[in-house]
Amino acid sequence: MSTQPSKDLQTFPNPKQERNYEVQFETDEFTCLCPMTGQPDFANLSIRYLPDALCVELKSLKLFLWSFRDEGHFHEAVINEILDRLVLLLDPRAITVEGRFNIRGGIATTVVASHHKPGHIPVEASP
Repeated sequence: MSTQPSKDLQTFPNPKQERNYEVQFETDEFTCLCPMTGQPDFANLSIRYLPDALCVELKSLKLFLWSFRDEGHFHEAVINEILDRLVLLLDPRAITVEGRFNIRGGIATTVVASHHKPGHIPVEASP
């Protein structure tokens, strides 16, 4: 597998598909560029999901998140893009992506986007 940024997410079969359980990923190293100024935006990113048939492979997720580093994105757009890609790939029972962006110009931004299948409880954002 590559060690370069990549949009190529990989999966593996859920080893306990009959059980509801939560997988949580956290990083304080997420970066993208401000589309207005080109300056870097830094965020703590949390992904929490209830797998169905598939789980996301961790190294491919790291490379996927790294791929945003040199791209310009509004905070709202990038969090929703990450959610959309993971929903399309995994079709999870429930998933929440939360980005807590560092203070810029005196304002901190938190964006939370969620998706869940009917009959499954949404995954709540971090407290």
